[in-house]
Amino acid sequence: MIVRPVRSTDLPALIAMARSTGAGLTSLPASEDRLAQRVAWAEKSFHGEAERADADYLFVLETDAGEVVGISAMNGAVGLREPWYNFRVGLTVSASRALGIHRQNPTLFLANDLTGNTEVCSLFLDANYRHSGLSGRLLSKARFLFIAEFPELFGDKVIAEMRGISDDNARAPFWESLGRHFFKMEFSQADYLTGVGNKAFIAELMPKFPLYTCFLSEEARAVIGRVHRDTEPALTMLRAEGFTYQGYIDIFDGGPALECETRSIRAVRDSQALVLAIGTPGEEAPQFLIHNRKREDCRITVGKARPASGTLVVDAATAKRLRLSAGAQVRAVPLSAQVGWR
Repeated sequence: MIVRPVRSTDLPALIAMARSTGAGLTSLPASEDRLAQRVAWAEKSFHGEAERADADYLFVLETDAGEVVGISAMNGAVGLREPWYNFRVGLTVSASRALGIHRQNPTLFLANDLTGNTEVCSLFLDANYRHSGLSGRLLSKARFLFIAEFPELFGDKVIAEMRGISDDNARAPFWESLGRHFFKMEFSQADYLTGVGNKAFIAELMPKFPLYTCFLSEEARAVIGRVHRDTEPALTMLRAEGFTYQGYIDIFDGGPALECETRSIRAVRDSQALVLAIGTPGEEAPQFLIHNRKREDCRITVGKARPASGTLVVDAATAKRLRLSAGAQVRAVPLSAQVGWR
């Protein structure tokens, strides 16, 4: 399998995936016009025709048979063209010495603090390819190797808004207890509107004053900062790469926003530029994430590899996926955070 930039010919596969995601993946709306626009803009981004504030790098995961089975993406910088909202989970302390009362009340503050950061988003993998875990790790982590190769295109911090808790009927407890009272619409409708770029209603309708979580339902309070069950593998991967939760949540479903300094992301920090060698890595060789160091013709794959004196030894099949010959430059990093350079 390889990860590569999206092309206009991938649009039917993207539409099919968007329709299968359900609610919660706001950056992949099941709108053919919106997706077509996004693909066209992604192509401009990979060709260097978009400023960082507008850049949208949309990747697809392609099988050796040429089937598109997953997508992932990065926005160069969020909030510079459209407002970017989160709730910051804080604390308000109330005390009365006379009454012997001291209360700590978790409080939600509407914030734009994450504006200007790079966002990783739109991660989705066909259910038929989730069993091994290898495809999902390639799809997610390939983005960090692209950042490592082209750091000038991205911000000093990378964020990831994780999908919050909702059930099979698109009912989100956080939305039911909070958002519904201000927006007077179903969660799925608000989710869709943000996905197609209509975010003005958030500023128009969301209260600007702090919200005490004690006024929310017990069910809503319980899901603050938690992820949807389908998102748990992605959460684990991001944590292994150095991402942490710093108290910011999605204003609709309460899912956590993770963040990490770009230079501190494990795959960025530990990646190396090497010369490709074709041979036999060996059965005990670890899996490496490998990038052909190109931009619009970017190809990233995973395969067994062995570092040796400034070279990276891979088998012929891996080199073929990268469309490289021996002696070409590659950027690589161990796929697993538990595996170091040898």
